[in-house]
Amino acid sequence: MGAMFIGQQFMQNVLGYSTFEAGFAILPAAVFMVLVAAPSARLVHAHGSRFTLLLGYLFVLLSFLTMLLLWKNGSPYWQVGLGYALMGIGIGLFGTPASHSLTASVPVNRVGMASGTADLQRDLGGAIMQSIFGALLTAGYAATVAAAPNKAQITASTQNQLEKSFSSATAVAHEYPQYASAITAGAKTSFLQGANWAYAAGVIATVAGIALVFFLFPHKDDEQRLLGEYQAADAAEAVAEPAATLPGGTRAQ
Repeated sequence: MGAMFIGQQFMQNVLGYSTFEAGFAILPAAVFMVLVAAPSARLVHAHGSRFTLLLGYLFVLLSFLTMLLLWKNGSPYWQVGLGYALMGIGIGLFGTPASHSLTASVPVNRVGMASGTADLQRDLGGAIMQSIFGALLTAGYAATVAAAPNKAQITASTQNQLEKSFSSATAVAHEYPQYASAITAGAKTSFLQGANWAYAAGVIATVAGIALVFFLFPHKDDEQRLLGEYQAADAAEAVAEPAATLPGGTRAQ
């Protein structure tokens, strides 16, 4: 979600895509997410959730590195599409084991709760990362604009407008057409700097996720043992419930 949030602005502000083109450009993420979902389930069965989660995280890491290293002013679409394709593969790979780990570790009568927890984690995590990425984008953009060498030649009010956002800089460019190209070029450079801060945060967050899964998530044998214990406990509880009810519907003490 954070990558989409920054990527849409990058394509429209820096590469000059229209709203439709920017939306159409993210299709590789959706396509690869669907294509990888079924193989992901087979990987979970063959190698366990831990392996599949780590593999998915690896592709997400490659996606953020692609954005950090290749997404520049004038980048061809294949570089943009590559970043989104890698992101889609990563999401498709670790979506299945993440959901399976939650729903398989609770009693059957609480599967809905586990599914809701998965949705909450995804939405909450997406909102948090969008906030962090947006803050870093804004901070990096403003810092780069503030460090411009010709700052002394600009009035304080104009400087404030330039530092606010890319759209504010575009408005200033319309007010001063004789400097429009220079203002727009500077705004694109500043936006890219802020975007790189966000992509770097994505790399750090992904590496942190890899470390958590690598060190804390159970290996395949331990996972199967734990899931077997959960299923056995669930079955025992299901058998005990009818036995605890006496004729006439009264509960045994």
